[in-house]
Amino acid sequence: MPSDPYWIKVMDIDFDGRHIWHPYSAMPAQSNALPVVSADGVYLTLENGRRLIDGMSSWWACIHGYNHPVLNAAIQSQLSQMAHVMFGGLTHEPAISLAKRLIDITAEPLQHVFFADSGSVGVEVAMKMAAQYCFEQGFYNKKRFLTFRQGYHGDTFGAMSVCDPVTGMHHKFRRLLNNHIFIESPQCGFHQQWADHYITELEVHLSQHHEEIIAVIVEPVVQGAGGMNFYHPNYLKKARVLCDRYDVLLIFDEIATGFGRTGELFAYQHAQVVPDILVLGKALTGGYMTLSAVLTNSRVAEGINEPFMHGPTFMANPLACAVARAAIDLLLSGGWQINIKRLEKQLTRQLAACADLKGVKSVRVLGAIGVIELHQEPNWSDVQNQLVTNGVWLRPFKNLLYTMPPYIINEQQLTYLTETIYKTLSQL
Repeated sequence: MPSDPYWIKVMDIDFDGRHIWHPYSAMPAQSNALPVVSADGVYLTLENGRRLIDGMSSWWACIHGYNHPVLNAAIQSQLSQMAHVMFGGLTHEPAISLAKRLIDITAEPLQHVFFADSGSVGVEVAMKMAAQYCFEQGFYNKKRFLTFRQGYHGDTFGAMSVCDPVTGMHHKFRRLLNNHIFIESPQCGFHQQWADHYITELEVHLSQHHEEIIAVIVEPVVQGAGGMNFYHPNYLKKARVLCDRYDVLLIFDEIATGFGRTGELFAYQHAQVVPDILVLGKALTGGYMTLSAVLTNSRVAEGINEPFMHGPTFMANPLACAVARAAIDLLLSGGWQINIKRLEKQLTRQLAACADLKGVKSVRVLGAIGVIELHQEPNWSDVQNQLVTNGVWLRPFKNLLYTMPPYIINEQQLTYLTETIYKTLSQL
């Protein structure tokens, strides 16, 4: 048995269930959280010694896996110099270096970077940035955003207000949220043949309401936690043209899709269009620390004449910036495109059998994302227990069982993951 102190003292799971509020759960907890004592590579190790392949990359963030020596070294090196300093009136090399790198790897018009401390806050920043730009440019009637149904952008109030108001997680707060414009999510699948009628609803709403619309905000190509919908890149091309025509800003939320997950470094590259504002998070730091970045063009940045009124206490935290720079360099130096293609081919081949199972509606794969959609939602608690018993960690939602594994997962590990998914679903 390892000498690690976590192995010596058993976790007080009863205390956890009574006093610690976990995401999207009630209090007290209706079921116990699994006690994780360590993580390495693609594996989580539980207190009882069981190892689980993490098919979720800790909510899509740990693309390099856990306990990576390069990322560990980046944090340790920065920690010896400075863990944190306020960003108001001060700056530091990790922030400058990271901003340079982000500007270098994103589209040329995106020349200005604002650092925030989570994905949801990044969305708040993007919305406030777009709004302040419009107000200072004299567009005083602009007060709403336009977005898709089945979208998810985070759990803070601005972000909640542009999540799906019916099927999203935030319907209980509807009376407190701003009334934005929602249109149907794109109906043309990523690999389907494009037809211009798919963009009709967006065109109608922009033509009728552009004078009150601050920006269109969408998740490009992949709608994540709202339903794992993959849609045709041409939609983004047409949306860019329409936003320009009607003088409406375009915001891309790439918190989930950024840094290679869809097969392009950023999902907007599938459509070869550039948003006015781009939000990045999750995999930005390789899952090591919370950090987001909001990039914008000079039109927006220089159009805000007064100080932009947002300043998180931990904005541009040096530790987070240092590990983010290391995570990006690690990704770009490792033949990531070939690796994502490898994962896409294996997921496509091995998840295909699930389409023949009773209760399965569809199977879809894009990049390092594999999704099994069921006709109806099963008892996920039983499914998850079976997955854990067989050494796999996944977190299903609604009628979806999906995986976004770490990019470092090897062929044998991914095969075990997909076979366990098939075996579990075949017993429903």
